[in-house]
Amino acid sequence: MSKALIEHHFRATSLTFDEVAVGDELPPLEIPLSRTLIISTAIASRDYQDVHHDPVLADERGSKDIFMNILSTNGLVGRFVTDWTGPGGMLTDVNIRLGAPNYPDDTMLMTGSVTAKDENVGSDGRGAVEVSVRGANGLGDHVTGTVRVLLPSGGAK
Repeated sequence: MSKALIEHHFRATSLTFDEVAVGDELPPLEIPLSRTLIISTAIASRDYQDVHHDPVLADERGSKDIFMNILSTNGLVGRFVTDWTGPGGMLTDVNIRLGAPNYPDDTMLMTGSVTAKDENVGSDGRGAVEVSVRGANGLGDHVTGTVRVLLPSGGAK
């Protein structure tokens, strides 16, 4: 198991808006792309397209193997950001674009950084933060995009 995967963990307490600065880097996350992960997350998202679970049919459709669906990728992007924010983070917008497929027996490295903060904290005591995300595998960028997350302000944990 890689060092990055071992060191990545979710926060037990909430990161606050005041603790975040533009340019902050999120801890990287390595995700081993097992056949089980690709198939089970497709089924969990009720995506029964054969290209996500049947390698023979995926090959017949022009793919070298089964590949991850966008709903699974979207979930992994959300997990990456909320592992960083802790339980107080609330995703409001996830805007992603897919690139190279996530095939089995590869690894996707998730990285990200804070690209903007909305200094106007809402009446609910939350402030908006924009995070740029990238998930790359052996073929290149699998996913790129931005995530907007609301964080509690001040001393709220």
